[in-house]
Amino acid sequence: MAEIWGEEQLIVDGFERVYVESEWYGEPLAGLADIDGKPHYFKMYGYDHSHEVDEYQVWPASEAVAELEREQWAIYARWYERQQAGEVGQESHPGHGGVDARYDELELLLAPHRLAPDGARRLVCELRFIAGVDVRYRVEGPDYWLRWRPRPPLIMGCCVDNQ
Repeated sequence: MAEIWGEEQLIVDGFERVYVESEWYGEPLAGLADIDGKPHYFKMYGYDHSHEVDEYQVWPASEAVAELEREQWAIYARWYERQQAGEVGQESHPGHGGVDARYDELELLLAPHRLAPDGARRLVCELRFIAGVDVRYRVEGPDYWLRWRPRPPLIMGCCVDNQ
């Protein structure tokens, strides 16, 4: 089982809040999180696990755009809560389109902001789960925080071809 941490300890250790998880495949692939105290988009760069450290492209999101992202996330999180309670089925997922008009409107408004611009920074991150959270997706964000740092330098070595 993964270790869990209280918010106070997460802050002390340099972790920052995640507001939106747009993609997950065993780890966060894309979303919106604080980096250096300000909202930023993040998207995994070249997901292939051929190297030890996963790199992310990160770029700032304005406060206005971040608020729209959080609004759309809240629509999803409320649906998730109802779905987990057995009140609604997968067919009512707002991401399917045509289910929730505001969700669809936000999807169109946010699409251009979700594209990594040229010159997006490349960082790596570490994930820690929040203690006391028993719901994976909550209105205030998913059940984990991230700590960001520059990617480690590549170590150049000599390769020997054993043919």
